[in-house]
Amino acid sequence: MTTPTDAILARRRLTNKLIAAKEAARLRPFFVPGVNVIVGDGSLISGVDAVIAAFAAQFADPDFVAFVRTPEAVELDGDGERAAERGAWVAVSRSQGEHIAGWYLAAWTKVRGQWLIESETFITLQG
Repeated sequence: MTTPTDAILARRRLTNKLIAAKEAARLRPFFVPGVNVIVGDGSLISGVDAVIAAFAAQFADPDFVAFVRTPEAVELDGDGERAAERGAWVAVSRSQGEHIAGWYLAAWTKVRGQWLIESETFITLQG
C-alpha cells in the first residue's frame, strides 16, 4: 500500500517531469481550482487557470528548461487529509544554467482520494 508521503512525492516527481516536458495543460489535475501560488518575487497567482497560463508563458520562452522542486520533507496532519511539503527549488535556463533558486513550501489536500496542491510559496534566495 502506498503511504500518503510516497503518493505526494510521486506526484511531485511527475510535476517535475511535466514541467521539463513543457506540458502546461497536463499540470492542471495536480491543483485544486482555487490554488494560490506565491512566486519567487512575491507575486500572487490565484486560480488554476492563472497558474496554468503562467506555466504556458514560461514554457513559451525558448531559454526555459525547467523548474525543479526537490522535496526534503513531507508532514501530514493528524487526519491524514492535508500535508506540507518543503524543499529546494531551482529554475534552469539554457543560457544561464541554474540561475534562480531557493526554498518552497507546498500545501497538499486529499480530494476524492487524490493528493492535490492547494497552495505553494517560493522564496528566491539566489539569482
